[in-house]
Amino acid sequence: MRAPGFWFTSPDRPGLIPRLLAPLGWLYAAATARRLRRPGYVPQVPVICVGNLTAGGAGKTPTTIALANRLSAMGHAVHVVSRGYGGSLAGPVRVDEARHSAADVGDEPLLLSAFAPVWIAKDRAAGVKAAEAAGARVILLDDGFQNPAVKPSLGLVVVDANRGFGNGRCIPAGPLREPVATGLARADLVLTIGDTAAQTRFEAQWGRAIQVPRLKGELRPLAMGMDWQGTRVLAFAGIADPSRFFATLRAEGAEVIRGEALADHEILSDTLLRRLEAEAKATGAQLVTTEKDAARLSPAWRSKVLTLVVRLQVQDWSALDAHLVRLGL
Repeated sequence: MRAPGFWFTSPDRPGLIPRLLAPLGWLYAAATARRLRRPGYVPQVPVICVGNLTAGGAGKTPTTIALANRLSAMGHAVHVVSRGYGGSLAGPVRVDEARHSAADVGDEPLLLSAFAPVWIAKDRAAGVKAAEAAGARVILLDDGFQNPAVKPSLGLVVVDANRGFGNGRCIPAGPLREPVATGLARADLVLTIGDTAAQTRFEAQWGRAIQVPRLKGELRPLAMGMDWQGTRVLAFAGIADPSRFFATLRAEGAEVIRGEALADHEILSDTLLRRLEAEAKATGAQLVTTEKDAARLSPAWRSKVLTLVVRLQVQDWSALDAHLVRLGL
């Protein structure tokens, strides 16, 4: 499902629908609070939970990749534990790119497996225990900030600086899984992802709500020998905010003939892809998608679709590094 537009209206002018749905949002927040009171598994190694306060993507996967690379470069045996959203396997099972597809384990775990051992488990505590038994010395818990199954050593809340916390209301009145103040009270760090203009807007609207150290980062394309300047493309993306992907392509100089915005994690059926391929051929364009969407492509389509790869660049990691020292890392 795509997020409704009223989720991202101004908190000062929420509109009629969010006001009518507000009581349901209060019930949702209360249910989340009750769930979080349950005792969770206390891991034997440090666990860094990479989560967010809103439904949908905020940049958790690029953040997990960046953390995995950073911890690995420091010499730590880092594993990732994920719920495996969109996959059929319950786990715990270690993701094997040669054996598993996105339909088995989810697109994000398949993508992450190129950077660190990844375990998918519907029961996150079981996934953490499997990673510990396999030799993990630090674990990145991909999502799970509102799940009580595991007690993390460090909570990192990731925020899309463009969208912030939306209209500041809980599902279904807004995008929040829990109230901002409640969620940030459990956070050790906040990472806002966006360009300078987005960071400035976020600071003006939500800066006073952040009472913990804040990291700032931006998703930047990797060159990888591809010059997008003047390239005619038909882009498609099934991520939280497809327009951001299309804007990145334009900023790289690509001529975006059209952008097909899909639902987050939407299945890339042959029917859909054949339609897009026919349109691309008719307009002299090249199909292009995100790295996460590419993980859901069948082998027959991967050679036909280009991928724009982005990586998270953080201005200053020192606030995180201070916590890593505290954790003995």
